[in-house]
Amino acid sequence: MVTGVSNARDPIADLRRIAFLLERANEATYRVRAFRSAAAALAGLPAAELTQRAGAGTLTELAGVGEVTARCVAESLAGEEPVYLRRLLATEGTDLDEAAAALRAALRGDCHTHSDWSDGGSPIEEMALSAVELGHEYLVLTDHSPRLTVARGLTAARLRRQLDHVAALNAALPEGFRILTGIEVDILPDGSLDQSDELLDRLDVVVGSVHANLRDDRARMTRRMLTAVANPRLDILGHCTGRMVTSRPPGVTGPGDRGHRRRSRPPSDFDAEAVFAACAEHGKAVEINSRPERQDPPKRLIRLAVETGCLFAIDTDAHAPGQLDWQRFGCARAALCGVDADRVVNTWSAGELVDWAAAHH
Repeated sequence: MVTGVSNARDPIADLRRIAFLLERANEATYRVRAFRSAAAALAGLPAAELTQRAGAGTLTELAGVGEVTARCVAESLAGEEPVYLRRLLATEGTDLDEAAAALRAALRGDCHTHSDWSDGGSPIEEMALSAVELGHEYLVLTDHSPRLTVARGLTAARLRRQLDHVAALNAALPEGFRILTGIEVDILPDGSLDQSDELLDRLDVVVGSVHANLRDDRARMTRRMLTAVANPRLDILGHCTGRMVTSRPPGVTGPGDRGHRRRSRPPSDFDAEAVFAACAEHGKAVEINSRPERQDPPKRLIRLAVETGCLFAIDTDAHAPGQLDWQRFGCARAALCGVDADRVVNTWSAGELVDWAAAHH
């Protein structure tokens, strides 16, 4: 908190909040970056200098601070809610009905998130602190595996370094919150998982997804997914159809979605009844991916998974902090399809989730 003015707000927190709300609303990347860059530029400034520069109108002399962000800082230091923030808050609204809101309230964490260690746009710390602000008890970090080079997938050596980094972060994060170690591991064409068994055994939660050869014929794709689901090291089947239902124009991709030009894409063809039956048999969860451009699986397949007796994970697949609040979209679709909270693995405590995954491994 800046203390140069007695009634001042925290201008850094206000800038970060604006960035979060813009990101959550899927606004253009450059807008989000402007506020987050300004927050980073000003965070290390002594409180007295920040107050002096705001008063003198020289904040814009600092790299990363523009006229709009400087005005927000000045308003915060004057004890006023920045106009930019006030307008965002006034226009955001909510579209959750009662059942979806209850499901969202039951969620205690997110099992599928990315950081700038792979194709995310923000450090692990930023993702974790945003999860804390949303009221999460945990966040599972699931950066990509080696063969997804377009997403800077983590080699075994980099993943080991990340595990050490997460351990250090957990010692410094607020009490009652923890980062759980994980991976979004590629399901390879033969159904094997793109990381060593030794490393997968060290992780708290393993999400497995198909990212390549999405147009495999029905029989081949079904065999591939059944092999992966039967693997004891896989816990959650991620965005199972691989579809993209909407596209984004160039320059409006989510922050950190490096290498991902968003175009609409049809779902993969596989025997969903067989795959979901295998998930239920092996106690694996089917992910309800909350990304607006994915909406994966479609509602008819969510309903099929419900009728088959599957567990679920309602995840954001967030590549940036503001996207962590996209769980509300997944909850709306889950509620519409009759998904009960007690069948959603991220309504469980961190300990219960880790124990469930360990039972597979």
